[in-house]
Amino acid sequence: MPISRITTCEGGPTFSRIAQGYASSSSWDYDADEMARFIEAGLDGGITTLDTAAIYGGGRAEMLLGDALERHPALRDRVEIVTKCGIGTFGTSFPHYDAGKPSIIASVEESLHRLRTDHVDALLIHRPSPLMDADEIADAFGELRASGKVLHFGVSNFTPSQFELLGSRLAFPLVTNEVQFSPLYLDPYINGTLDQCQRLRVSPMAWSPLARGRLFTSDSEQAVRVRAELAAVGAELGGASTDQVALAWVLRHPSNVVPILGTGKTERVRAAAGAGAVDLS
Repeated sequence: MPISRITTCEGGPTFSRIAQGYASSSSWDYDADEMARFIEAGLDGGITTLDTAAIYGGGRAEMLLGDALERHPALRDRVEIVTKCGIGTFGTSFPHYDAGKPSIIASVEESLHRLRTDHVDALLIHRPSPLMDADEIADAFGELRASGKVLHFGVSNFTPSQFELLGSRLAFPLVTNEVQFSPLYLDPYINGTLDQCQRLRVSPMAWSPLARGRLFTSDSEQAVRVRAELAAVGAELGGASTDQVALAWVLRHPSNVVPILGTGKTERVRAAAGAGAVDLS
C-alpha cells in the first residue's frame, strides 16, 4: 500500500510522508533512464517528494535528476522537488555560507537550469549563515515567489530562534525545517525544534533518519542497544524490518516528521515505503 501524503503547514505544499534524498546520488552511477526508473520505483510506493541541494556533488546531484526529468518529462508533474541554497564557493576557492539575496537568486537560477524545470516546489536555506540577514532573505524569497520560480520556502538545520527570526520577516509561512533526526540522534527532541514545529503546525523533515547507515553497522554501545530494540519491536509487530521500525518511529512523532531516505537501492526504497503500514503505539 502506498504511503500517505501530508500538507506541511496551512497553505504549504503536500509531500509524501517519506521523501527520497539525493545527497549521494552522484555516486550511484545511474544514467538518465536508470535514474527515471529509480524515481518510478519510489512513486510506486507513494514517494513523490524528492530532496536535493545545490551543493550535493558540486551540483551533479541536481544535474542527474534533471537529466532524468528531461528524458522522461511526464515525471515532473508527479513529483515535488525540494532543493537548497546558501552553501557554495561564490567566486572564491573555498566553500562557505552565503544567504545574501544575490547568491540566493543566482543559486535558484542555476538549480533550475540543472534540474531542467521552470520551478521548484520548495527552496530551503541549507544552513544558517552567521551573517544571516533575515530581511535580505525575505526580499529574495518574495522576488522568487512573485516570479513563480519557487512555490514554497523553508529552512534546514535552523535553531528554533533562527526559524522564528526569518519567519517574522515573511508574509507567507516557512513550510518546513529540515534537521538531523534519528533513533541515534535525538537533539531535536530536547533543543525545542520539534516542539516549535508542533506548536506552529509545521511538518519538519528529517535527514539521516537511519543515521547514515550507522543504525545497522556501528558497534557503539548506543547503536548495538538501539538496533536490538528495533529488532525486538519488529518481531513483536510480525516481522517488520529494522529500517521500517526506525522510520515508523520517526513518523510516529506528533509534529508529523517527513523522513528522507538516503539510499540509491530500489529494493531498500520499496522496503522503506512499508514503514507507513507499521503501527507503533
